[in-house]
Parts: sequence; structure tokens; C-alpha cells
Amino acid sequence: MTDLSHIRNFAIIAHIDHGKSTLADRLIQHCGGLSEREMHDQVLDSMELERERGITIKAQTVRLMYSARDGATYALNLIDTPGHVDFSYEVSRSLAACEGSLLIVDASQGVEAQTLANAYLAIDAGHEIVPVLNKIDLPAAEPQQVREQIEEVIGLDASEAVEISAKTGAGIEDVLEALVARLPAPEGEADTPLQALLVDSWYDPYLGVVALVRIKNGRISKGQRIRMMATDKAYRVDRVGVFTPARTEIDALGPGEIGFITASIRAVADCQVGDTVTDDRMPVEAPLSGFKPSVPVVFCSLFPADAAAFEDLRESLAKLHLNDASFHFDPENSAALGVGFRCGFLGLLHMEIVQERLAREFDLELIATAPSVIYQIHLTDGTSIDLHNPSDFPDVTRIRNIDEPWIKANIIVPDEYLGAILQLCTDRRGEQIDLTYVGGRAMATYRLPLNEVVFDFYDRLKSISRGYASFDYELESYRQGDLVKVDILINGDPVDALSMIVHRGQSEARGRALCVRLKELVPRQLFKVAIQAVIGGKVIARETVGAMRKDVTSKCYGGDITRKRKLLEKQKAGKKRMRQYGNVEIPQSAFIAALRMDDN
Repeated sequence: MTDLSHIRNFAIIAHIDHGKSTLADRLIQHCGGLSEREMHDQVLDSMELERERGITIKAQTVRLMYSARDGATYALNLIDTPGHVDFSYEVSRSLAACEGSLLIVDASQGVEAQTLANAYLAIDAGHEIVPVLNKIDLPAAEPQQVREQIEEVIGLDASEAVEISAKTGAGIEDVLEALVARLPAPEGEADTPLQALLVDSWYDPYLGVVALVRIKNGRISKGQRIRMMATDKAYRVDRVGVFTPARTEIDALGPGEIGFITASIRAVADCQVGDTVTDDRMPVEAPLSGFKPSVPVVFCSLFPADAAAFEDLRESLAKLHLNDASFHFDPENSAALGVGFRCGFLGLLHMEIVQERLAREFDLELIATAPSVIYQIHLTDGTSIDLHNPSDFPDVTRIRNIDEPWIKANIIVPDEYLGAILQLCTDRRGEQIDLTYVGGRAMATYRLPLNEVVFDFYDRLKSISRGYASFDYELESYRQGDLVKVDILINGDPVDALSMIVHRGQSEARGRALCVRLKELVPRQLFKVAIQAVIGGKVIARETVGAMRKDVTSKCYGGDITRKRKLLEKQKAGKKRMRQYGNVEIPQSAFIAALRMDDN
């Protein structure tokens, strides 16, 4: 075991694309974690999806051994964290396992919205923060100006900020020295009962559940019998190890160390992130405080394209939840789509990533409904309910009022795009709180209803600002809103999967857009099919899919026109009867395409 004074646990935090994963690569290279042959770009972004999108989705841990200038050898436990707002729960969990942070700021871009948000997360976690100015090799780099920005906007002393280029490797030695000199060593007692925080876990088909733990007190070794305090289940440890970044087995982990354990845990539910792991024979009295549970803000329903794959979907969701504790799911039933799950996410990107991971890692074909948020409905009898799914909307006569969630958003954008951004926020019922300027860029603070943000706000923001705007938000409060439920009827039958809750002022435009879209997607029948958007009993938009016409007169030779007319009248009567009893089969491809509709 390493001496506590020679251990440093730190997270790398930054806005998206400011160079966290590239810096992690250089630190691994400098400390000899991997040979030149094994080294490749973004070595800690092991997921195929992370490489494709160029973003970090899962925080990754690695232990590095560094021989400092003072002659001592230090064990550095590095956690590379995601930068996107939707993965902030992943960041806060990683910060709980560390004592310090490296705050990376792009010297050419300056402080962005997520730089600010992640810096505040680190300050709340009681971290010592070392500011690092990256990309100083770029011609547009302005290190001095960015130092002033860090001091003005975040309030951190940036006089000793380390200037580096993670791409070329310049200044990497200075970062390592700053880590050793400025970050505190962990605290803990080796001779007390085991107390370890379960930071992360994932499912391995051969080993069962693999748990990433941070030892607070005591030690954990191979063969030891451990107990999970939340579920009260006991297991014998099979393997203890660390990531260097290769999986390396060791004999034991001591206080202040971060590593993984396996104990043939097959039941996914027995391993809860934030739980305390203790010794089975000598348990600690009280568990660690763990993590504040994540609160989902965006919901959608997931259904298997083939109803027979329901059990596969259940198992896959359980395994994915083990690896991503910020995602929640509950079973539900839909008349149109069968049995599936109502899932909660931290944002739209998070929702997209989970769906993509289910498709790739578990080979599932899914149908997802339109995203929605939680509404608080106050009923006339004085009770209130939380509404996750528009199809559960109570009868209008029972509703006193509806409250919707509002967020507080920070948008940092170059001056020339500010007008268009302010217009976008106003169109989405936003209220301006503040507008300040920091070195040629504007920082606008707005209150916005969350249901206006979940559809395509982020995409519109990026396209209006040509990708230069950065956006970060937090849930603020619930407010009363003039909201209505829009139902879609096809041939008079409601389709629950296409129901939505919208502001009354936008209900007609949304309903009309969806009807127009469905007209292209619903296959033609032998009778006319009406597609209607309704609020209560009032139709607000309608489209009609024309009937296919069979040529019933093709075999009618000779005679006068009355023979043909008789056949056409007979056909007409048959079509009318079909429309009365007709059941329109809507292909799932039509659902998927309709649910992907943006509201442009």
C-alpha cells in the first residue's frame, strides 16, 4: 500500500472540447502508463460511441506513478470526466471520490458555460482547484485575458495557472508538479473497519458486476468477505485491482486509494452507486453519506419493436442502469405500442446516448415516444399528482391548475449572435434575468420553461450561433402555466403514443405540424382516413389521407352507363361501411418518423 502523503486523487473538469481527454492522454504517456505502441488518441474514451461523437460520456479512472522533482514517487489517481451538461451527475460522483480538480480552460475560447458549472461543482465538493490554460500553441490563444476571465467570472486565483498544450505535450511536467505541490493528500486510517464508497459499477459477462470503489478507511483485499450496506448482501472478493489504464490486479487497496473489485455479484440490484462497502465480520456503524440521488428532468417511453423482446429490454435496462445511475425506468403499457418502459433522463443528449447504447451494446430495436417533462397537476379535490406521461392526463373537469418546471439557463455567446439568441429565448417564453459582458462575449441569464427546451432548443441555439454559444442550466422551480393536452385521432381513435402537453398558444401550430407529418406517413386505405389534432372535444387541425380506388368497372364490357354507375355506387356504399368499422393499421416506421418530428 502507498503512503497516504504520496497519494493524490484528482478529477479533470472542463467545458466540452477544452482538452480533458487529450490532457489525460499526455499524463498517461508522461508517467509511462502505456507504451508508445499501445498509445492512441483519447485512450480513456473506450466506448465506441465516445470516439464517434468526440465526447466523453463515462468518467474513467486511471492510476499513474509519478517520480517528482523532490525525489519522491507519487500515486496519482486521475478521473477524466464528461463536459456536457447532461452528464453533470457523472461529474459530481467523480468529484466525491477526489480531493482536488484540474480546471482546464481553452486559452483561445476562454470561460464557457460548463466551465462555470463544473467549477462550482468542484467548489461545492470542497476541492482544491488548479486552473490549467490549454491550447496555448494556437495563434488565437490569449492566456493573460483568460486568466482575468477566470478571476472575474469564477472568482478563482489564476495567477499561478499552468500554461500547457495537451496536443504537443508542452507544460505537462508543470501540471504534474502543480498536482503534487498544491493538491491535498487524502485522509484515512488503515487499522479501522473497512469503509469504502461505491463510485461506479458496470456489468461484465464473465466476472459479473465490477465495482469501482474509493477506500475511505480500512483496507480491502482478495478473499475478504464484504457487505453492501444498502442491500445488506454479503460477498467474498475475487479480485482487487487498479486501472493503469490496463486492468491490473493487486493484493489490496488501502485508505485514499481508488480501484475495482469483483465478487461474483450476479444480481445487478445488489450493487448501488453511492452505497458503502464494509467488512462482513466488523462492519462500520454508519454508512458514508453517498451521493444525492439524481432527479430526471426529461421523460420518454421506450418500447421494443418486437413485443417478444420485452424481457431482453428489461434485462438490458437493468444492466445499463448499473453503469449509469442517473437514468431511471418503470414499466408501462400503451394501447398503440404494447408493453415497454417509461424512462427518465437528465437531458436530451443523455436520452439519445442511452437509446444508442441499448441499440449497440444490447442489439435492441426500439421505438421511443416524444420527450416530455414532469408536470404537477393540482386537482379540484385539493390533491396533486406528478404527471410523467401525457396519456395519463386526468379529465379536464378535475383539474384546478397545472404547474410546469422552469429552469435557470446561462448562455455565453459572441456579441454578433446575441440578438438572434435573445429572440430565440423570447420565442420560447423566456424571461431575461441578467446580461453581462466578459471580454467580447455576452453572458445572458434566462428563466425558461423546460418543455420549451427539451424539443430542439439546443440544436437551434447551436445553429443560430454557428456552434459558438455554450449553454448550461439548472432546474429552478415550478410555475403555473396555461397548458393543454393535444390528442391525435386517426379515423376517430386516439393514439396515446402521440399525445403531447403544450402551451395553449402553441397548441395549434404543434398539432397542425404533426397532422401534416402523419398525412405523409399513414398508408392509404380503401377509404378516406381523417387525422385530427384535438383539445378535449375541439378539433384544432385536420388532414385527410385520400382513399385508394380499385377499378371496379374494368371487367364491365358493353351496355350503357347505368351498369358502370351501379357498380360505382355499390363500391361507394362499401367504402362508407368500411370507414365505420375500418381499423387503420399504422406501421411502426410511421410512429418512429412522427415522433422524431422537430417543431420547426
